[in-house]
Parts: sequence; structure tokens; C-alpha cells
Amino acid sequence: MPARTLTLYIDYKSPYAYLAKDLAYRLEQDTGVAIDWLPYVLDIPAYLGSAKVDANGRVLEQERNAHQWRRVKYSYMDVRREANQLGLTIRGTRKIWDSSLAGIGLLYAKRHDVLRAYNDEVFERFWKHDLDIEQPAALADILQRAGADGAGFEAFLQGEGRTALKAVQDEAEAKGVFGVPSFLLPDGDLYWGREHLPRLREMLAVA
Repeated sequence: MPARTLTLYIDYKSPYAYLAKDLAYRLEQDTGVAIDWLPYVLDIPAYLGSAKVDANGRVLEQERNAHQWRRVKYSYMDVRREANQLGLTIRGTRKIWDSSLAGIGLLYAKRHDVLRAYNDEVFERFWKHDLDIEQPAALADILQRAGADGAGFEAFLQGEGRTALKAVQDEAEAKGVFGVPSFLLPDGDLYWGREHLPRLREMLAVA
């Protein structure tokens, strides 16, 4: 019998994860599957190099070859096409962000049962250039307004949160996760990318 649960790995700095978010919500609603949302912090420089640009798109710093630039430019062209169809705003980032704090925020939001409100605001504001995900205070404010104890986030961040994030990351990689969005079934079957959602929907619908 097909699984009634699955794990979804996301990274807030991934536009593809953002595009998959509402589709995953609908998968939960339509099939009754329970999705366990977990952070997976991408090491983008390891495969796409790194760069920093100003507000006008001028390159200020870079460690990226021509092939990597072509891949990056195509990726944003691709996601903007999809975003336009979904009514979402995705603006190209100006640097490679450290999304580990936002990932720890996700784990904290789950503990306080405010995942969806946190998820929605972090994704939307980050891709509109309206949120610095490297600032703990900004994330604590979102958590507070979502209904969590925002004041307790700093302690979680400096202690248990970092340990918990590393444990999630290590376990994900042990199970074969390398990118986001990744959907993992309890039997270890792994699907990378939102294009697999129709297949997952079919599998879960017959359970």
C-alpha cells in the first residue's frame, strides 16, 4: 500500500523549493498525506560557484565560470516563467545567502505548530527582497507574529537548533538527498524536483 506520509526537504534560498511549496500544500489537502517539512541547506558554491552583484545587476565579486553563469541565468529564466503562471514574485538574489538560520527557524516553527505561517512569509518576503534571512531578529519577528515564542528563538538558535539542523542535514545526505525540493517516502524512494508531484499524487491517491 502506498505510504501516507512523506518528507519534504526545502531551502528558502531555492526558487524551485518556493515554486513547490503551494503544490505540496495541495498534495496534502487532496490526498491526506502528512508531509514532514525539513530544511536542507544547499552548498551552492560547490556546484554553481559564487557571485555577488549590486542592485543594478553589476557583478562585484565572482568565483564562477562561463558554464556556471549560463546555468544560473537559465535557472532564473525558467523559474520566472513558472512563477508568472503561479502569480509569484521571484527576484534574482544578489549573493549566495546562508540560509541555515532560516532552516533552524523552520525546525523551531514546527515545534510551535506555526510551520505554514512561517514558511509562507519567509519564502514570499525573501524572494521579494524584503527579508534578510541571515538576521536572527527578523526571523524571530516572523515566528512571533506566526504565534510562536519569538523571544525563545535566540536561545534555540545558539544551542539545540544548530545541533538539530546538522542532524537533519546528515540524515538527509545519508538517505541520498542532494538538492531541493526533495520528496522522500518512508521506504527510501527519493524524488527530486516538483515535476514528480503528479506521480506522487497518483501513488498517494490510490492508497
